[in-house]
Amino acid sequence: MSKAVTAAPWSYSKLKSFETCPKQFYHVKVVAEYPESTNEAMFYGNRLHKASELYVRDREELGKDFEFLKPTLDSLMAKGDSRLCEYKMGLTVDLEACGFFSPDVWWRGIIDLLILDADNGLARVVDYKSGKDKYADVAQLELMAMAVFKHFPAVKTVKGALLFVVAGSIVSETYKVSDEAVLWDKWNGKFSQMNTAFDNDVWNPNPSGLCYNHCPVLECPHNGRN
Repeated sequence: MSKAVTAAPWSYSKLKSFETCPKQFYHVKVVAEYPESTNEAMFYGNRLHKASELYVRDREELGKDFEFLKPTLDSLMAKGDSRLCEYKMGLTVDLEACGFFSPDVWWRGIIDLLILDADNGLARVVDYKSGKDKYADVAQLELMAMAVFKHFPAVKTVKGALLFVVAGSIVSETYKVSDEAVLWDKWNGKFSQMNTAFDNDVWNPNPSGLCYNHCPVLECPHNGRN
């Protein structure tokens, strides 16, 4: 294995891929020996995200495939005093706000829809989901909320929501600026584990039920297609 240079900049999806299986992460994400998997559900999700963005930001018609989103999006557009679509944020290693492409960016995140209510010190972080709500993962909302606190110091409360637009359900969490220190300790610990793998160039497999049919890394001894 060739030495990987650095774990930063990182994101929630990058860390989640590492935690799922460091070995697969290395071969797919770090040295790109195998292509990332795609499927019809992912294509649909991308189209849904784009249609929602254009409707909220530019008032473009949703089209017949996504007309069912209109009541939900109209409700969101009525909240707050400003709405930012596909909002890109960066943080430095000192947890200071920076640009998504800044030379010193350490963490990156993109919010599907950020709604600001400046008068009340409130922000809403909305993440559209086109899949089922059975395995709702709110961890991403937590990271986004903490970044919002850095980018918008007047915000003291963030209401995060996973909006399962096809399933018709919402999973929500509320975060307070007073929670930052404890939450960053947790996430710094998670990042440290990934950073150690980069520093030592050690990428251990994490065998699971996904190995047999879903992993492209054929040289792994746990891949069931060997």
